[in-house]
Amino acid sequence: MAQQAYRTETDGGDPGPERPGARPRRLLNRFFGGWRGDPRIWRRGTVLAALAVVLALVMLLHSHIPNRVGNLGSLTETFLPWFGLLIPLLLAAALVRRSATALIAVVLPAVVWLNLFGGLVTDKTGGGGDLTVATHNVNADNPDPSGTARDVAAAGADVLALEELKASAVPVYESALAPAYKYHSVQGTVGLWSKYPLTDVRSVGIRLGWTRALRATVATPEGPVAVYVAHMPSVRVKMNAGFTAAQRDQSADALGEAIAGERLPRVVLLGDLNGTMNDRSLNAVTSQMRSTQGAAGTGFGFSWPASFPMARIDQIMVKGVEPVSSWTLPRTGSDHLPVAARVKIDTSS
Repeated sequence: MAQQAYRTETDGGDPGPERPGARPRRLLNRFFGGWRGDPRIWRRGTVLAALAVVLALVMLLHSHIPNRVGNLGSLTETFLPWFGLLIPLLLAAALVRRSATALIAVVLPAVVWLNLFGGLVTDKTGGGGDLTVATHNVNADNPDPSGTARDVAAAGADVLALEELKASAVPVYESALAPAYKYHSVQGTVGLWSKYPLTDVRSVGIRLGWTRALRATVATPEGPVAVYVAHMPSVRVKMNAGFTAAQRDQSADALGEAIAGERLPRVVLLGDLNGTMNDRSLNAVTSQMRSTQGAAGTGFGFSWPASFPMARIDQIMVKGVEPVSSWTLPRTGSDHLPVAARVKIDTSS
């Protein structure tokens, strides 16, 4: 006995050397020991298992949730990433209930969530690029437009889009941004500032009756790029009507038609779309463009509300150019976070 290589206790009662892996096994035995020989581990937790299956189906089949009643499908898709928070709760409940059935069922929503959003949590940021763009809904009630303008200008974007510009605040933004941007145009409540010349600037009709979108050609050193700036109508969640977004949806269709008819091969869309890339109601736009955050960002890049971002409704999308990196900028006096991206322009296009 004196020559035994491993002991758990010495002759005097003191702890001796442990076998490798003994401590993790003891912890597992302590936690799962009561499960052994208990046939009820398969019968307990059937309700939890059913909830896990329902959660998996909601995430997997979200596009089939109808919008006929309160735009429930779009509402679900807007906050779809947050459904993942229910998975650890179900897992914890399954462990507390000591239910093998529930534990196995929780694997289903975990796999679905990872399939939908796992790629977003990795760092896809690259280096290089030719053009830095940024967009910011500055909020019509912004108490410090001059400070907001200086904050976003400090990011050094070559092209900057601003939305929700109040007429009385436009001169303030123009004055504050003039040192950094030689060229700019304001159309209605949206504006575009650029370090490179702007041509063919015009408003874009998005079926509202007033101007909340524009289009311009930016003469970059690598060639012309069509830049669209848009601010989709707001959506509301009402107790008696659900997720009201009819105007937003109609405007998205109109914007999609304008972009589809664009003659330049390189297109950048900047703006507050009041919807996420998952929202089917934006398909007219999202089906023909790439999100810079999805292609070259890190994480979800949530931009609204600024105090506790829960959704990325401020978008940078591209067609005919390659996203290199995408990120959110520090908070300003607005209720949105600014977002920025760097892209590489393919000179062969």
